[in-house]
Amino acid sequence: MTSILQILLMLVGIARWIVLVHVIMSWLINFQVLNLRQSLVAQVWYALNRTLDPVYSRVRRLLPATGGIDFAPLIVLLVIYGIEIVIRNNLYYR
Repeated sequence: MTSILQILLMLVGIARWIVLVHVIMSWLINFQVLNLRQSLVAQVWYALNRTLDPVYSRVRRLLPATGGIDFAPLIVLLVIYGIEIVIRNNLYYR
């Protein structure tokens, strides 16, 4: 059982990093530090968008309209941290 929970923790950690990379890349693209005309940047950006848009769209349906601010990544990160807390509590529970 411990091995399964450790694998789940690893997957949750990967999901957290994917969301964080997406948020940081969006900031860097908006501030024109990164350029989408570069093929590597564009490929990574579009892959992250295709991966995270289904998750973000579900969260956006639940959130009220906030103008130009998107709180979906923040909510997804909070859910990921919550899942990690639950797994860690069950991992060390004896």
